[in-house]
Amino acid sequence: MTDQTLEQKLQGYASPFEMLYNAPASPFQFPVKPEFSNFRDEQAAWKNAAIFQDMSHHMTDLQLQGPGVSKLLQGLAINSFGNFGAMKAKQLVVCSYDGFMIGDAILTCETENKVHILGRPSSIMWIAYHAATGGYDVETLCIDKPSPNLADRQLYRYQVQGPNANKILEAVNGGPLPDIPFFKMGKFRIGSYQATALNHRMSGAPGYEFWGSSEEGEAVRALVFEAGEKYDLTPVGGRIYPCTSAESGWFGGAVPAVYTGEKTKEYREWLPAKSPEGSGSIGGSYYSEEHDIEDLYLTPYELGYGFMIKFDHEFIGREALEKMAEQPKRKKVRLVWNAEDTNEVYASQFRPGAERYKYMEMPVANYSTFSCDEVLLDGERVGMSFVPAYSDNLRAWISLACVREDLAADGKELVVTWGERDGGSAKPTVERHVQKAIRVTVDAKPVKRG
Repeated sequence: MTDQTLEQKLQGYASPFEMLYNAPASPFQFPVKPEFSNFRDEQAAWKNAAIFQDMSHHMTDLQLQGPGVSKLLQGLAINSFGNFGAMKAKQLVVCSYDGFMIGDAILTCETENKVHILGRPSSIMWIAYHAATGGYDVETLCIDKPSPNLADRQLYRYQVQGPNANKILEAVNGGPLPDIPFFKMGKFRIGSYQATALNHRMSGAPGYEFWGSSEEGEAVRALVFEAGEKYDLTPVGGRIYPCTSAESGWFGGAVPAVYTGEKTKEYREWLPAKSPEGSGSIGGSYYSEEHDIEDLYLTPYELGYGFMIKFDHEFIGREALEKMAEQPKRKKVRLVWNAEDTNEVYASQFRPGAERYKYMEMPVANYSTFSCDEVLLDGERVGMSFVPAYSDNLRAWISLACVREDLAADGKELVVTWGERDGGSAKPTVERHVQKAIRVTVDAKPVKRG
């Protein structure tokens, strides 16, 4: 008996929305230690000193090789590949035929016609499918899946960032670092080992993401911590990985736009039902009255990727995105949640007879695979909020969101509905509760790069 596909699983439900809304799946658990000390000190370290983030375990890594690599990627990505080649990197964004987000990933190329594509499975598997079925002259070398064991992966992948990051890396390099501009690649030494680096700055501070053979991973880690001892290098755990994303302005958890559409049916017939698309869940107050999963789809424009879209090549979704270009769009912002309202959620737990609100777990109040909360103005839905996270650096709850473009102004006051309707869904991560209106203030520039 063959494994069930996503398309086969969907046939057992009235709609994809109904399959996901009451699904038992919990949020993704990062396969790393949750905390090394405590999440507040770990958060503070990337602003005040330096953090060490082990990126070796939680991302899916697709490795492709062959003369058709660039042609494959150019046919899928909204990005231009005019100057792509060895020692180049891109934030790769792929979308559906209708121009809705499937996902984004980090693309690195160290040698010609050989790439690593790292990110969530949604974008990785979409690319792997087209590599396998599109007739490209491309070989899939490996797909490394998330694992707590470094030996299961081909590469270690570390990140050192914060005000002291360059001092630490200069120490292990034995001298000044090469000049690597933002989102460019280069190489430096870590003792006797050579590492390839990407200037990524996900935490919004100086530093690099760097990698090498997994066999060298433990030795490299030890050298970095030895050099970092006098610079207050702090290892950070999986509990705050989403917090770094929220603070730096990146959101990669959009509902992938693969559940509908005749053109994507063959992909659904290829994708296993045990994939995140088939085994995941949606949660939050952004409820579709029509139970239409497309109500939760987002576009590259809405997630701040409009500047990446280049109509200098043919790619899946191009025609739809060209039509969207001149239409009104929602814009990505940061929302700072009102302290009085969030405090009321916690205080209600200690008041017998008080309303029971959806619990906000610190430091990340996410309880599903795909987080979608509604944003309101005068009771009208004007946007969608994602994965609220507590920032000790800001002393506030924050979230990223896409809101109506005319509302994307610093200081604009809106409301997020916290919790699910009608007492909550059947997800085991959702206790019985009532919804709570939480005032939020717009920060129009969510991308923080230091």
